[in-house]
Amino acid sequence: MNQERIHQILVSPHVSEKASLLADECNQHVFRVISTATKAEVKTAVEDMFKVKVEKVRILNITGKTKRFSGRLGKRSDIRKAYVTLSEGNDIDFAGSN
Repeated sequence: MNQERIHQILVSPHVSEKASLLADECNQHVFRVISTATKAEVKTAVEDMFKVKVEKVRILNITGKTKRFSGRLGKRSDIRKAYVTLSEGNDIDFAGSN
């Protein structure tokens, strides 16, 4: 894998109540990833960008809902999320406080 591909894998951290609970209790972090990302690529990207040891990666595909907008059909975009479990003693600090 080249460095350019690794930096494109992670789109953003997924911020939700469930993601916050997982980060606090289970040492898991949730990221939105590109639709072609594999588990190995996500693991490499997280380890490279955040300098942590990844234990396990789970991938989840969410299909967008079909909605009506002023009588016309529209569709929300599909989302691919990665649940990343970090090894004991590792943590990701998104706030960046020193």
